[in-house]
Amino acid sequence: MHEITWNEFTQVELRVGTIERVEAFPEARRPAYKLFIDFGETLGKRKSSAQITDLYTPEELVGKQILAVVNFPPKQIGPMKSECLVTGLYRDDNRVVLVSPDMPVPNGAKLG
Repeated sequence: MHEITWNEFTQVELRVGTIERVEAFPEARRPAYKLFIDFGETLGKRKSSAQITDLYTPEELVGKQILAVVNFPPKQIGPMKSECLVTGLYRDDNRVVLVSPDMPVPNGAKLG
């Protein structure tokens, strides 16, 4: 494991957002969704892709709060520009479980 400094960690902006819309992403190399996420008034709305089709349906995702890195530069993924990195944890079967608060918090809340 590579250690980082506290200062390096504080530079990562981990924020909570609510998924407002989910679309299929057939152009992705592996099965994925396009997620449209509201991070509140200050950060606004951003989009991302997530390879979570095996554990989540679009209906389950709409309204779900997630934790995402919001200060990476945009990344081109196929025809879509991803504007944040949604966080998840790998299970033993390599499926991804989203990181999510266990109680509602304001969109844009920072991990602290």
